[in-house]
Amino acid sequence: MGCCGSTEVSAARTKREWRPLEDRSCTDLPWFLLFTVFCVGMGSICGFTIVTGGAARLVFGYDSYGNTCGQRNEQIEGVRLSGLDHRDRKFVFFLDPCNIDIVQRKIKSMALCVSLCPPEELKTYQDLKRFAMVNGSELCSYELAGHKYPGLPERFSKCPKLPVPPSKPLPVFNRCTPVDISCYAKFAEAVVTFVGDNSVLHRLIAGVAASKEIIIGLCVLALVLSMLLMVIIRYISAVLVWILTSLVVLGSLAGTSVLWWLYIDHRLYGNDTTVKITKEVKDEVEVRRDSGQALLVYAIAATVFTIILLLLMLFMRKRVALTIALFHVAGKVFLHLPLLTLQPFVTFLALLLFWIYWILVLLFLGTSGNPVQNEETGLTEFRLTGPLQYLTWYHAVGLVWISEFILACQQMTVAGAVVTYYFTRDKTRLPVTPILSSVLRLVRYHLGTVAKGSFIITLVKIPRLVLMYIHNQLKGKENACARCLLKTCICCLWCLEKCLNYLNQNAYAATAINSTSFCTSARDAFVILVENALRVATINAVGDFVLFLGKILIVTSTAFAGVLLLNYQRDYAEWLLPLIIVCLFAFLVAHCFLSIFEIVVDVLFLCFAIDTKYNDGTPGKEFFMDKKAGCGPCFNIRRLFLI
Repeated sequence: MGCCGSTEVSAARTKREWRPLEDRSCTDLPWFLLFTVFCVGMGSICGFTIVTGGAARLVFGYDSYGNTCGQRNEQIEGVRLSGLDHRDRKFVFFLDPCNIDIVQRKIKSMALCVSLCPPEELKTYQDLKRFAMVNGSELCSYELAGHKYPGLPERFSKCPKLPVPPSKPLPVFNRCTPVDISCYAKFAEAVVTFVGDNSVLHRLIAGVAASKEIIIGLCVLALVLSMLLMVIIRYISAVLVWILTSLVVLGSLAGTSVLWWLYIDHRLYGNDTTVKITKEVKDEVEVRRDSGQALLVYAIAATVFTIILLLLMLFMRKRVALTIALFHVAGKVFLHLPLLTLQPFVTFLALLLFWIYWILVLLFLGTSGNPVQNEETGLTEFRLTGPLQYLTWYHAVGLVWISEFILACQQMTVAGAVVTYYFTRDKTRLPVTPILSSVLRLVRYHLGTVAKGSFIITLVKIPRLVLMYIHNQLKGKENACARCLLKTCICCLWCLEKCLNYLNQNAYAATAINSTSFCTSARDAFVILVENALRVATINAVGDFVLFLGKILIVTSTAFAGVLLLNYQRDYAEWLLPLIIVCLFAFLVAHCFLSIFEIVVDVLFLCFAIDTKYNDGTPGKEFFMDKKAGCGPCFNIRRLFLI
């Protein structure tokens, strides 16, 4: 990958220093090699499924004797009727296609390879015989002659269940599926329970089909609004932040006042009734006294909270102003680096392609392995046995690690572009495409760092997913203590994962600045974050809420436009589903784009913290970005850091 074998220059330094963009060397090379070996293993699993026939059995299908349809098969030892030539039988036909095991997600019916799926209903064994004679497609077991179907005693167990519903082959997977899926009673029951009757389902589907142009237009509107919001949020951030602050303070004051009013009213009411106390109402008086004490405790607690909140707002007002200034600069970064807005598309496309590949290989694994006879049904199935059964676990780990690797590459790419923009004193000497330069730098030097950081997240995410699976499997069976313990562990692992994600993101930014290894970068970034702990807390609390408001703004704006457009042509019941689809897409798009904005803000904060720590504006220690460089808000941020 263009990596040289040089050791890190930073490792030789006796004192850690930040030297932005001065040294560049390969980082965490062993982890890059380990990740490469792991990916080779993932590819080997795919190759194994293809070589052993798992992929072919999935695509072309196979019968209950281990024969792949549409191919000449080899004899399987111990399995009768195996090794048949099915080159003229390309479709899989199930004798009882409605016999489905929902829990195991398997069809328990016997499967045969046939040359033609029955296009019309066959009600009697005479119809089976006529279909076999006319079309040459025998729907009973291979050892039964088609012209003898009506009189054979085995016809009840080795012929399809009557009546045989009309079916059509699937476009790619060559399975004969009934045209009327009502025979799938368990599936149909869930659908019918949801929609009530078929007319509602048909109306919803018709509403989506009739509104497809409007849906596409609204999705484009959500996309445009998300891109515009990242630029204009620097102008509305101050309004949002101060409105939020005012609402929190006013809400706290109002809540405290209400609690004190309730307590005073309770005291006055109690004083009026104490004169009329008798022995019969002593218990009621005791209850009222307890209620008054509870109100007093709540009022005192609310008062303490309000005082602390007011003091925090008083002392942290400059840090709130720091968040606003960072949003200003982040908007300016997007004006200079517009290609940052394409990062969500690239990342989503990469994840989508990998997930499709992963699902296909997982399906291949489901039809790979050795032929095994099912003791319950007597049918031949292919299962991974022995050490091969761990291939599925290996494949599952690959899903998490490689997905996290792709997301980490996005974070490193964005961080590299922002770092290059910030630490280049002369902005006229910026690369033509800082994003492309950041990608090339990532591929050449820092893939090992990204692999290591994503592996750490994987180590935390996999146990959490396993515990969530166990919790779902034991739902209703475990006792209260075990349920509480499981939820606590899941919550702790989730919090740890979020903290590590934030630390990893800053570690990638530190690597982009200094070209240091993951551990060194994480330590350096952690020191900077600890030194600015209050600022970090303010930026994350206020900034995240502002971005959340931005997501809500995009969704509500898109939904409002959808209501106006859809209301012209149909009633509420029909355009409800299109509106839900549009709102979900709008939220997804807004989340992707504003997540990039959040990364830019966090990287800028780290850059400013480093800049103000090691530079003071004197000759030889000039700030990397000042007013003369065209960034007025940067001067305000620098001043806020020094306060």
